[in-house]
Amino acid sequence: MLTSVVVTLLLSSAVTQAAVFATTIYLHRSATHRALVLNPVVELGFRFVIWITTGITPRQWVAVHRKHHVFTDEEGDPHSPLLLGFWSVQLGNAFHYVREARNPEVVDKYARDLEPDGWDRTLFDRAWLGLPIGIAGLCVVLGVWWGLLAALVHTIMYVFVLSPSINGLCHHTGYRNFKNTATNIRTLALLTGGEGLHNNHHGFPRSPKFSLRPSEFDPAWSVIQLMTRLKLASHYKTIEQGTPSL
Repeated sequence: MLTSVVVTLLLSSAVTQAAVFATTIYLHRSATHRALVLNPVVELGFRFVIWITTGITPRQWVAVHRKHHVFTDEEGDPHSPLLLGFWSVQLGNAFHYVREARNPEVVDKYARDLEPDGWDRTLFDRAWLGLPIGIAGLCVVLGVWWGLLAALVHTIMYVFVLSPSINGLCHHTGYRNFKNTATNIRTLALLTGGEGLHNNHHGFPRSPKFSLRPSEFDPAWSVIQLMTRLKLASHYKTIEQGTPSL
């Protein structure tokens, strides 16, 4: 029993981190901000991970996040805790996201450069198919009930804890290196592939590197550096210590 619980928690954590790294490296840094160019095979792998772990349609996510940058904490921001209230975003971020993502005008305006390709039309636009396949995979590995529990834990952590903390906590609590309304939370950055360094990101959106100070660690940047050395990625100019801030 104890072994099953430990294995289930470890596997659900691994799935969550796979979703986190695919989100920050592919969806955020590459597709949204063009801070990173990925090898087509690597990009396809990230898209597949997004499909079976989150059910997110990439161009919808891109559109919502780009709109967030255009209207950061101003009228029009899809998920500003300064406008909507901290708990509304921290607990209801998924609902704010879905409302914007399902608005075709938002997608057409902010993600017009992401035309659906053959993979999208065949697989990645079918979230209703990707998620069941991912859950079925967990059930095959762990057994039905443990697999369903792992899927539930992953959903809670990714959808209701980590993702909303970027939009909620990181526009509410933390410190700033740059003069904007986002904040940095070092501990959260460790759990979100560097996304917790949100003030740095808003200060330099086209940097594929979110860390600035020696005390800040961006886990995804280490992965990006490795991919760059292996010629699997190339990146835009990075944020560096000494960059003008407050």
